Amino acid sequence: MKIDSLEISSLIKEQIKKYEKDLKTENIGTVISVGDGIALVYGLDNAMSGELLVFPNGVSGMVQNLEKNNVGAILLNDSSLVKEGDLVKSTGRILEIGVGENYIGRIVNPLGQPIDGLGKIETKKTRPIERKATGVIERQSVNQPLETGLKVLDALVPIGRGQRELIIGDRQTGKTSIAVDTILNQKGGDVICIYVAIGQKQTSVLNIYETLKQQGAMDYSIIVAANASDPAPLLYLAPYAGVTLGEEFMFEGKHVLIIYDDLTKHAIAYRELSLLLRRPPGREAFPGDVFYLHSRLLERAAKLSDELGGGSITALPIIETQEGDISAYIPTNVISITDGQIFLQSKLFYSGVRPAINAGLSVSRVGGAAQHKAIKKVSGTLRLDLASYRELEAFTQFGSDLDDATKARLDRGERTVEILKQGLHETLPFELQAISIYSLTKGYLDRVKVVDILRFEAEVHAFMQRDEEGKKILQEMRKTKNLPEGDSLNNILDKFVSEFI
Repeated sequence: MKIDSLEISSLIKEQIKKYEKDLKTENIGTVISVGDGIALVYGLDNAMSGELLVFPNGVSGMVQNLEKNNVGAILLNDSSLVKEGDLVKSTGRILEIGVGENYIGRIVNPLGQPIDGLGKIETKKTRPIERKATGVIERQSVNQPLETGLKVLDALVPIGRGQRELIIGDRQTGKTSIAVDTILNQKGGDVICIYVAIGQKQTSVLNIYETLKQQGAMDYSIIVAANASDPAPLLYLAPYAGVTLGEEFMFEGKHVLIIYDDLTKHAIAYRELSLLLRRPPGREAFPGDVFYLHSRLLERAAKLSDELGGGSITALPIIETQEGDISAYIPTNVISITDGQIFLQSKLFYSGVRPAINAGLSVSRVGGAAQHKAIKKVSGTLRLDLASYRELEAFTQFGSDLDDATKARLDRGERTVEILKQGLHETLPFELQAISIYSLTKGYLDRVKVVDILRFEAEVHAFMQRDEEGKKILQEMRKTKNLPEGDSLNNILDKFVSEFI
C-alpha cells in the first residue's frame, strides 16, 4: 500500500493547527510533621490563609499559619491517615460548604456533611465559611420582635430580629432550655432556626433533636453538631458553618435564629489549636486574637436593609461561667460584642425560680424598640418592682417589724416572681403573656394567694380562650399587637376574679 507524502504532510499540518498548549500547574508541598490534628507543610509558597488543602487518603485541611519556612494547617478529617513525607496539594479556594433549603430538618457536621443517616443532601450552591460581615450601610436598626414565648424575657429582656443576645450562667442553670424553648416558639412562624452544638455530648444533641422532632420544630430547624469526641478543628469551624447556612436564608429575605451552644468550648478548642500551632499565649493561655474569633462570628448577625430584602440573623450565643464569675476573660469579651445578656443564676434556679433569670444583671440594649406595644405597656414598672423586691428581701432578713408599705411591696414582689415562672417547653403567645402581666400590674393578683397564682394564670388563659368576649379581646390584641381600648379587659378580668376560687 502506497502512502502519498502530500497526504502525510497535510495530516501533520492539520494536527499542528489543532494542537493546544494546555499547561497545568499545581502548588504542591510536603508534610514535614503531623500530630494532634495539625500538619506543618513545606513548599506551599503561594498558600492563602483559610485555603482548602488536599492531603492523601481523602483528608482535607485548612491553612491557619503562614510562616517563613512552612504552612501550618488544621486537619478536618482523621489525622492518623496523614504521615510525614505525604504530598499536599493546594486548591486555590477558601474553605466552603453547601447551603440551601435541603439542609432544613437535618443534622450535619461543620463541613456540611449529613450525620443523621438520612442520606445525602443535594446542594446546588456553596458559600465560603469565612466572610466579611455586612456593613453598616447595608443594615437597618432592629425594630421587629423575636418572640421567645417566655414571659420574663419578652417583658424584661426583649430580643429583636437581627440582635445578638448573650445567654450566660453556670452549668445546669437552664441556658440550653431557654434556647430550645425559643426555637419551639417559632412554630407556625417565618423564622428558620439553626442550633450549633459545640463540644456537647452526643446524647445531649440527640435529646435536643428528639425534643424538636416531637414538637414539630425540625420542620424549620437545622442542627450543626461538633461533638465532644470530634477533633478541635471541627469544634472551631462549627459556629462559622452554622452562620454560613443562615446567611443564605438571610440574603433571600428570610429570618433566621442561630444558637451557639456554647462559645466557651469554642474558645477552648481554638486555644488548643493555637497552642499546637505555636502561637504565643496571652491571658489564661488564650491567643491574642481570641476576641476577633468571636467578634467576626457575631458581627455576621444583622437586620438587612429593605433594599437587600430585609432578612435577618438573630444570634443567641451561650457562655458558661464558673461560680457566676462574669468578669472572666471569655465572658467579658462576648458581653462587649453582644447587644445585651440574659444572666442565669444558680441560687435562683435551685430555689425553684425557672427560668432562673437575674433581672438586675440581665439587659437588652435594643429594649422597647423590639417589643409589642401590649407587652411594653404592661411591663413598664416590672423591672423596678423586681429589683426593689430583691433588695427589700435581703434587707428584711435582719428585722421583723415592717410597715404596711414595705409589706405591700414584698407581697407584690412575691407575686411578680411567681407569675414570671414558666415550665419547661411551655411557651406562651404574647397576648396571653400580656394578660398575665396585666393581672399583676393592675392588682388583680393581690387578692390571690401566692401558691394559687400559677393556677390562676392557667385558668384565666383558658377562660379567655372559651369566653366569647375573651376571644374577641385576644383576636384584637393579636391583630393590633396592642391592649384593647376602653375597659373591656378590666371588665372580663373582674368577671373572672369574682368566679375564681
